[in-house]
Amino acid sequence: METALTRLTGVRHPLVQTGMGWVAGPRLVSATANAGALGILASATMTPDRLRAAVREVRARTDAPFGVNLRADAADAGDRVRILIEEGVRVASFALAPSRELIGELKEAGVVVMPTVGARRHAEKVAAWGADAVLVQGTEGGGHTGEVATTVLLPQVVDAVDLPVVAAGGFFDGRGLVAALAYGAAGVAMGTRFLLTSDSTVPEAVKARYLAATVRDVTLTRAVDGLPHRMLRTDLVDALERSGRVRALFHATRRASGFRRLSGLTWRRMVRDGLALRHGKDLTWSQVLLAANTPMLLRASMVDGRTDLGVMASGQVAGVIDDLPSCAELVERIMEEAEETRRRLTASR
Repeated sequence: METALTRLTGVRHPLVQTGMGWVAGPRLVSATANAGALGILASATMTPDRLRAAVREVRARTDAPFGVNLRADAADAGDRVRILIEEGVRVASFALAPSRELIGELKEAGVVVMPTVGARRHAEKVAAWGADAVLVQGTEGGGHTGEVATTVLLPQVVDAVDLPVVAAGGFFDGRGLVAALAYGAAGVAMGTRFLLTSDSTVPEAVKARYLAATVRDVTLTRAVDGLPHRMLRTDLVDALERSGRVRALFHATRRASGFRRLSGLTWRRMVRDGLALRHGKDLTWSQVLLAANTPMLLRASMVDGRTDLGVMASGQVAGVIDDLPSCAELVERIMEEAEETRRRLTASR
C-alpha cells in the first residue's frame, strides 16, 4: 500500500512502531523494519554511546529504513542529531517540537524529520520550520498525552498542514488504518500494539498484565508527574491518587531512593531534572521527584518486571488486544485486514 508516508520514508507499509522508552530497542525495531513498517528506536533512556551502538545493532539486523526518537529538550540533543547523521539513520522523530536549527541540520543531511504533536497549532509551527511529516497523537495514546480524541484532532491537523500526517492513539488493526486514511492520514503509528508482540523484550509477566486489562483498566492520571499520563491502573497509581501531599512525598522519596541506586544518579541531579520539568507547571515536590524518575518508573516494569514498583504506560487499545503475534505476523494481518475492509467498502457502494 503506497502512501505519502511510504514514499517519504522508503518503507513498504504505512505503519509506524513508536519510540517507547525501554521497549523500542534494537530487537523490536529491526523486527518491525524487516516486516516492512517503520520501526522507531527510543533513545531518551540511552547514553550517546549506547545510542550509536543501538543504531549499529539495528543496522546489522536489517537493511530496511528505520528511525530514532529524540528528546528535543535534552542538553545533548545536538550531539545525538549528529550521531543520527553520521550513522545514516533515515528518520528522526521527536516527542516535543525540535528547534528550527535542529530541523535544518537534519534536513540538510537528508534525514526525514517527523515530530509528534498534540495540537493543531503545534503542527503548524513545525511545518513552518520545515518538518517533513507530523505524527498526531490523540488522547487514546499511551504515555504522556493530550485531552483531544484522535478522531477530532486528526482532521484538524490534516486540514491545517500540507505534510504527510501519521495518526496515533487508538489504532491496532486494519480497520483503523483504513479509517485514518479516510480522514486524510498517510498512515498510522502504534505503540501498545507493537509492545504486545513476541518480538518485544518486555517481560512475559508484564505482557500478561496488559493482555488481561480491560478498557476500564487503562487510566489517564496526573498523579505520577503532574502531566496527563495514560497507563494501566496499578497499586502504585492507586496509592499516588489516594495520597495527600505529605504521604505522596513519602512514597516518592522512598521510590526515588531505590531508583537512584539503580540509575546511579545523585540526589542533586534528580532534583535538578525534576525542577526543569516543574518549570511553568504546578507540580508538588512528590511530583518533582517522580517526574525526574519517570524513566526509572518505566524501567522497573518494562525491563525488571516489577509492576509493583513501576508504571505501565498504555494506550486504551490494551483493553481490546488479546494476543502476541510476531511483528511480521502483525503487519501482514493489519495489511490484509485493511485490504479486505477497502474491498468491502467498495462493494457496498
